[in-house]
Amino acid sequence: MIADQWPLFGLVLRTPRLELRVPDLDRLAELAALAAAGVHDPGVQPFVAEWTDQPPERVARSVLQWQWHTWAAWQPEKWSLGLVAIADGRVVGTQSIDAAGFATLREVGTGSWLGRAEQGRGYGTEMRAAVLELAFAGLGAVFATSEAFEDNHASYRVSRKLGYADNGVERHVIRGKALVGRRLRLDREAWEKARTVPVRIEGLDACRPLFGLTEQA
Repeated sequence: MIADQWPLFGLVLRTPRLELRVPDLDRLAELAALAAAGVHDPGVQPFVAEWTDQPPERVARSVLQWQWHTWAAWQPEKWSLGLVAIADGRVVGTQSIDAAGFATLREVGTGSWLGRAEQGRGYGTEMRAAVLELAFAGLGAVFATSEAFEDNHASYRVSRKLGYADNGVERHVIRGKALVGRRLRLDREAWEKARTVPVRIEGLDACRPLFGLTEQA
């Protein structure tokens, strides 16, 4: 089985409504089609990398290529884990968690998107809660970070609900204009206080060396 050679394929996070896992090719194709159908209002660009400002077929291809890139580039010292979120048997979006020097710094960053038809259902909160459980409870993280543009109120609400605190701003050039991103930071104490979504983690022990860890968190 592929998980024998690449244990991340056996890692599964479960919340009350979602299952998050590394996608096989069929699930990855489903995610690409979801992206091609649109993930945000075309009049607004919520991402620093303007990957959705392309024809649908190129958007779909970029989803495939990015996932394959993260697999090929994975190192224990620097990794990016992209998971598909599955609800009622269908892919509804993707949630990532990444880190550099994690074994020493114990800090992760996160990112996500949902198909437009899946937004407003609370999936974003469950997805983020799942990878925060992986980070803090599973891997022993001490900090998690996030960022959203000033007008991305949905992302900001999720962060506040999960215990993040404001941590300054970052300026970006998006579609030729300067936009301000709000940085947020979550420490272990705040995570524990805001921890309300039950999450079950499966298959983590075999993955620990890939995260740069040699023992239980």
